[in-house]
Amino acid sequence: MTDNNIKLERTLSLKAVVLFGLAYMTPLIVLGTFGVIASTSNGAVPTAYLITTVAMLFTAYSYGIMARTYPVAGSAYTYARRAIDSRVGFMVGWSVLLDYFFLPMVIWLIGAAYLNARFPEVPSWIFLLGFIGITTFLNIYGIKLASKVNSLLMVFQILVIAFFVLLSVRHVFATGGSDALFSLGPFLGEEAGFTAIAAGAAVAAYSFLGFDAVTTLTEETIDPKRNIPKAIMLTALIGGGIYVLVGYTTQLVHPGSSFVNSDSAAFEIATTIGADLFGAIFLAGMVLAQFTSGLAAQASASRLLFAMGRDAVLPPKLFGALHARFHTPVFNIVLTGAIGIIALFLDVLSAASFINFGAFIAFTMVNLSVIFLVSKDADAKRQFGVIRGMLVPLIGALVNLWLMSKLDINAFILGLIWLSIGLAQLAYLTRFFRREPPEVAFDESEPETAPTSVKATL
Repeated sequence: MTDNNIKLERTLSLKAVVLFGLAYMTPLIVLGTFGVIASTSNGAVPTAYLITTVAMLFTAYSYGIMARTYPVAGSAYTYARRAIDSRVGFMVGWSVLLDYFFLPMVIWLIGAAYLNARFPEVPSWIFLLGFIGITTFLNIYGIKLASKVNSLLMVFQILVIAFFVLLSVRHVFATGGSDALFSLGPFLGEEAGFTAIAAGAAVAAYSFLGFDAVTTLTEETIDPKRNIPKAIMLTALIGGGIYVLVGYTTQLVHPGSSFVNSDSAAFEIATTIGADLFGAIFLAGMVLAQFTSGLAAQASASRLLFAMGRDAVLPPKLFGALHARFHTPVFNIVLTGAIGIIALFLDVLSAASFINFGAFIAFTMVNLSVIFLVSKDADAKRQFGVIRGMLVPLIGALVNLWLMSKLDINAFILGLIWLSIGLAQLAYLTRFFRREPPEVAFDESEPETAPTSVKATL
């Protein structure tokens, strides 16, 4: 007999949930994208991360309110659907799909760039296709990474970051003395104007993707109405603190924004501060992190596409089908892998900017969802008031829109094309907006839960 009242056991403390959120963010990504952000901000990486952290804290506060009000799966999609309108929710979900769909491409591109930096005689496209081929093969066969493996990966990442910072400090001290360790140079950059720093901050938002993933642990967290909002804020704050610190010390070692290859700049710096041995250790950590993240991101993307196909948001015969032998959504997995081939024609900056377009829309709509919630719900208005329930999320929405305006123009063009496709699909599903769009159920039984990793959800 099946017990329909079975519930997940509440065993996770605030500390455990925060660690989960940080693992999802992949702290090592700050080094993976360092060169790109340095080039965009004219050598003011810590300032770029500082601005992005402030923006994310406003958004994290709004996520906390919505997670407390709607403790269910779906995140930004669910919040906008329930607080604003089902059609708005559909478009927010479509924007989030952009991140799911194209995120593996960026992950594979970064991994290939770092391998190519170490082995320049091997064309980058070989490494890229290798990443795509291996992860696609493993996901088709339904590979699951044990939580212990992911925990070890997280520990390894933290150790690599810690050694990177310590070696950077040692290098700066050895070459410039103690005074060199305290400088405004990394914050000011090379005559970096506010526009350049803002553009860098817009790209830096990529490092925060997934900070809201702790909302998926609501049913397993002790006192979730208190701990989940705190965990979201702490995850964004601690993650941002790590990014600012690493950006500062790394920028001290390598002032400015000139690199042999900005896509793999941190490998160049790792060799400078720790010779070939640490360079090899750093490369291993970076590639391992990108491989694991890519595996999880592709699995998550295929899982979301399957959910949308199952609920007839996308053609069910293609997207809602499982392979008879492997019991995995093979079409979705292969499609996500094929999309990754686009990376052959992109660099990390343009690819990450494209991803951030969807993220900023989702972040903005979560902030606006709070405003709609408070304006319509008398209890919410009494609980949060005008300042916490309207002013704070309004600032969060405006800051996100401002950062989005600083993205690469090509990201804007591609993003608008993606939204146009979504709008056309919405019109088709609702018979030109005359009926409610179908709702994607994230909490039903679905194929192979994606491995615990980062940058795999929004």
